[in-house]
Amino acid sequence: MSRIGNKPITVPDNVEVKIDGQKVTVKGPKGTLEREIHENMKVTLEDKVLKVTRPDDEPANRSLHGLTRTLINNMIEGTVNGFEKKLEINGVGYRAQKQGNKLVMNLGYSHQVEMEAPEGITFDVPSQNEVIVKGIDKELVGQIAANVRTKRPPEVYRGKGIKYDYETIRRKEGKAGKK
Repeated sequence: MSRIGNKPITVPDNVEVKIDGQKVTVKGPKGTLEREIHENMKVTLEDKVLKVTRPDDEPANRSLHGLTRTLINNMIEGTVNGFEKKLEINGVGYRAQKQGNKLVMNLGYSHQVEMEAPEGITFDVPSQNEVIVKGIDKELVGQIAANVRTKRPPEVYRGKGIKYDYETIRRKEGKAGKK
C-alpha cells in the first residue's frame, strides 16, 4: 500500500479546491493553479479533506497514487506559502542584477546573460552573488532555477559558477597535485 497516497490532504480555510472530472483547480491567497490528473486516479473532496484513490494494485496505478497526492498537496502548499530556490554565484567578476522582470548576469562570457521571468515566477537579487527564484508552482520554480544554473554550472577545479545554496562542490586538485 502507498503510505503517501493514502494520507488525506486537509484543505486550509483560505483555499478553494474544485474538482471537474480529471481537472483539479486550487485557488488560494497567492494565486490559482490547475492540473490534469491521470484518468485512473480518483480525487474526492469531503469536509475540507481531499482523498486520492486508485482502482487496483497494478504497478502503474500504485506509482501514480502517491505522485498524484503529492502534486495536489504541492499545489495547495504553493498557493498558500509559495516556493523558492536560492542560487549562489561564485567567481571573480560574476554577478547578477534584476532589470524589471529580467535577470541579467555577468558570468565571464563576452556578453551578459539575460533571462526573462516567465509568468508566475519572480527573481529576487538580495546581493550581487545571490539569486532567489520564487513562485507558486513548485515544478516551474525548480525548472527555472535549473535553467539559471545551466548558464554557468559550477566548475570543480576553481569552484566558479552558479550553484544551489545547499549544494557543495567537491573540489579537485589540478595538475600541480600530481607527484
